[in-house]
Amino acid sequence: MRRRPSDTIPLLTAKWLGTATGVSGAAIVALNLGVVVEGFGLFLISSLLWTAVGWSQREMSLVVLQAAFTAINLVGIYRWFGP
Repeated sequence: MRRRPSDTIPLLTAKWLGTATGVSGAAIVALNLGVVVEGFGLFLISSLLWTAVGWSQREMSLVVLQAAFTAINLVGIYRWFGP
């Protein structure tokens, strides 16, 4: 796969870290390993990284999607630790 001219090293790093943390979070939650909050934490990191990528590339649909995922992940973390 060829690199897009707009993909800088920090942007590529954010994309791959966002992908890795998202997949890892999904695996942790799906496998029910008893560390669900860590899975939500990884999802949150992934969402924030992908929000930054979407913002830097002016992809507003990606920003909106990841902002929604960020809110959902924060709710999940709150419900895990909250009252």
